[in-house]
Amino acid sequence: MFDGKSVLVTGGTGSFGRRFVEFVLRCYRPRRLIVFSRDELKQQEMARQLSPQTHRSLRYFLGDVRDRDRLYRAFDGVEFVVHAAALKQVPSCEYNPLEAIKTNVLGAAHLIDAAIDRGVERVIALSTDKAANPINLYGATKLCADKLFIAANNYAGRHRTRFAVVRYGNVVASRGSVIPFFLKMRDTGVLPITDPRMTRFWITLEQGVDFVLSSFDRMRGGEILVPKIPSMNIVDLARAIAPHCRTETIGIRPGEKLHETMISVDDARHTLAYDDYYAILPAAESQTFHRTADPEGGKPCPDGFSYSSDNNTDWLSVEQLRQMIGRLDNRKAA
Repeated sequence: MFDGKSVLVTGGTGSFGRRFVEFVLRCYRPRRLIVFSRDELKQQEMARQLSPQTHRSLRYFLGDVRDRDRLYRAFDGVEFVVHAAALKQVPSCEYNPLEAIKTNVLGAAHLIDAAIDRGVERVIALSTDKAANPINLYGATKLCADKLFIAANNYAGRHRTRFAVVRYGNVVASRGSVIPFFLKMRDTGVLPITDPRMTRFWITLEQGVDFVLSSFDRMRGGEILVPKIPSMNIVDLARAIAPHCRTETIGIRPGEKLHETMISVDDARHTLAYDDYYAILPAAESQTFHRTADPEGGKPCPDGFSYSSDNNTDWLSVEQLRQMIGRLDNRKAA
């Protein structure tokens, strides 16, 4: 799909962006692969391992999604865009709300305009489970961005650009995730947990990249695509990482949920279920299915359905978590 094409990823030096770039370089032959981010130091560090001299299609492009003009320049001749740039630390967004809005909401609006006017073919924006029934500003800004990307398919008018959103849960070992924190804390003999009942969706970086790539094929425009992924309990995670440590309950932090939701009851009314993912359709388009099966195999979700980390049917065991963490330790040692 990307052979001979020009591909750009915003937030390209982040955890997802870097793994996406590595995967595309390994599996495709793009004409250009553009890493768009605002941090020159991270770009310099990334370029030491993924050099434009070695990978002739690779470009490093300094820029911020807040800067509309810079996006217009970066999108010149680009056919596929993955939008992974965001402010995503919940406490930082709560303390700096306007900064989160400028990046997550206005940055999305700028990217939409640039993609349409520059003739980009397809755009996939990364969302989060925190955008479903949000209770913190980060989730609220991502919900707003999701709405912008879905509406952009109408906004595009006669232009060819199509937009879709990918929504998934916590990413194993991404910056700011709980696994690196627990790995650091296990030497102290105590792991702080917020609430022993807490559950989360869990996905690896590789699975996230693979789902985004497959979503470029699946998308028609206007969907929120949600992978079927396992849940885990925070106490099981603590046992998997440090079975000999005691846990200390510190309470749920401001803006944090006990369980996360990826498809609410209201969204489920216009959601189709496939073997390994769900597709939340635009409300207007969902009426065309009349709650019957989609020709491609999707089936309408039943009344009252929701997809939450506590009602999931797929759970990671302590042993599965331990194997996953062992692979992370081995990768870091290598």
